[in-house]
Amino acid sequence: MIFSATTAPNVDPTPIFEIFRGSYATELLTAAVAHFNLFGRLAQTPMPLSDLGKALALEERPTIVLTTALRSFGLLTMDAANRLALTPLAQEHLVPGGAFDVGDYVGLAANSPGVIEMVERLRSNRPAGHATGVAFIYREGVASAMEDEEAARHFTLALAGRAKNVAPILAERVPMDDARLLVDVGGGTGIYSIALLQRNPKLQVIVVDRPEVLKVAREMAERYGVSERLRTQAGDMFRDPLPAGADAVLLSNILHDWDVAECRALIERCAGMLRPGGRLLIHDVFLNDGLDGPMPIALYSAALFCLTEGRAYSAAEFRTWLVAAGLAAGPVVPTLIHCGVLPAFRAH
Repeated sequence: MIFSATTAPNVDPTPIFEIFRGSYATELLTAAVAHFNLFGRLAQTPMPLSDLGKALALEERPTIVLTTALRSFGLLTMDAANRLALTPLAQEHLVPGGAFDVGDYVGLAANSPGVIEMVERLRSNRPAGHATGVAFIYREGVASAMEDEEAARHFTLALAGRAKNVAPILAERVPMDDARLLVDVGGGTGIYSIALLQRNPKLQVIVVDRPEVLKVAREMAERYGVSERLRTQAGDMFRDPLPAGADAVLLSNILHDWDVAECRALIERCAGMLRPGGRLLIHDVFLNDGLDGPMPIALYSAALFCLTEGRAYSAAEFRTWLVAAGLAAGPVVPTLIHCGVLPAFRAH
């Protein structure tokens, strides 16, 4: 039996993901109130993002993750001088000592394990388990679950739970009629590429990932009947040679695992893989360009922050890096579960 990767779900599973990530709202709000006194500080004077980070003793990445979430909650705003300030909601109800202050009520959760863990992540700017090994990323010299066969299989298939819902929509909304070679960098199970292969019979794909992950990708290619057109290449996407002359390069839910420097470096590498006229496809979630929401993406950004070295980014941030790599970016094409595709083209 050949499986189909182009059949979309009958019911959109997005609400399940929003519920699943909802705990991060409690953790971030409680951390801001009970551990950082963020609202008390801003009640004294609005601050630019960098100044607030210094006041809280936080680096840039955790400061952005925290303030983006609080802005999406309607508790912070950006004033005319580009300073973070309290909204009326926060001013009346979260400033310590106010007549209608509910901070002590929020603070009842201050010592819950999730809040304590969030505070540690914010202060350290490191993903959970960084000292002993991480699950979702690979970095030379740091133990990764993706190097262990059993753990790599578990995590790769778990992440495919979302991907198999989204892949049919991506394949439908991203035309590949003129492409002959797609390189899927960090492709995991390869399910996005498999959907594109089933929809585009002239397409060939190379999936690049870690060796243990690619074992799963090859099994999936067999199951979906595309093994003759899907090849795999093991390697480190930041260090090892990547296939050249691609009509398209796919980065699906990859860049959000990495900090800005790594994102820029990987985009530059992928741009160099493209033939003239080729395109880079960034399939990811996108914060608002003003970094003030939407709330589901702000909470997903908190999840990414806790588990990886990255966070969610805005399309404006991605476009800046794409232009620096010599590519021209187009509009975002929505897919499913808050994701979308940002295409960028290399000039002929």
